[in-house]
Amino acid sequence: YTLPGTSGARVHLFHGLSGDVDADYMRRTAAVLSERGHEVWLVNHRGCGEGRGLAAGTYHSGVSGDMQAVLAASRAEAPDRVHLVVGFSLSGNVALLLAAQGLEPLPDGLVAVNPPVDLAQASVAIGQGLNRLYELRFLWRLRRAVRQRERDGLVSERIRIPRLASLMTFDDLYTAPRSGFADGADYYRRCSSLPRLGSIVTPTVILTAGDDPFVDAGVYREASLPASVRLHVEPSGGHIGYLARDGLGWRHWLDGALAHYLEGLAAQVHLARPASG
Repeated sequence: YTLPGTSGARVHLFHGLSGDVDADYMRRTAAVLSERGHEVWLVNHRGCGEGRGLAAGTYHSGVSGDMQAVLAASRAEAPDRVHLVVGFSLSGNVALLLAAQGLEPLPDGLVAVNPPVDLAQASVAIGQGLNRLYELRFLWRLRRAVRQRERDGLVSERIRIPRLASLMTFDDLYTAPRSGFADGADYYRRCSSLPRLGSIVTPTVILTAGDDPFVDAGVYREASLPASVRLHVEPSGGHIGYLARDGLGWRHWLDGALAHYLEGLAAQVHLARPASG
């Protein structure tokens, strides 16, 4: 799904776990960026949205090769654009992995929103206390997606996922074996971007909230962040919520923050590029 623009910047938006391009945060961000003149690509991960039923493989928190393929197609089609990436939640971790691995073509800049950079920590936290309600919601959608893949003939064997399973159990039973990992723990270890953040040279903003219920901002204390990575920890915002007072009502603070950071990244790229002629 594409929105045209005239600014010379193309922003690629990637959704979170169990989402697609119709998620409210995807549509809101696209509308704000389009109003400011930027071209927008809203990208479905394999098997999501209109691509449901078409892909034999599945997506997960480490599919940096898929994001690389989208950027390769985008750069081939519009080589003179500034190519930026916004990854929400799961896709934030994917974008950080892509940058840390140095997989060409890299974006010119990226913003990772509430990325679960320590997948093991996030998988435990999402099952604790009231967070269990988030987990059960995710599991309901993920289980439904697996059943649909079975009906589409993309999964040959029946995969039994208990109704009250945890996300870690789901990753043990489905994500890991379908994606070439030994088990969920192996998947988390190999796909967490936290220990790799020091390798990033791409201009990057990590935006997260101090009160995110299952992505602990404290994990960044363990990270050695390079000069190319700016960390913004907003005191409150939950997991991609970020509501702010606006008179008697509320507004989505995140939309304006993303536009601000993306325009800053685009300006950085323009300054770094040699003038033509």
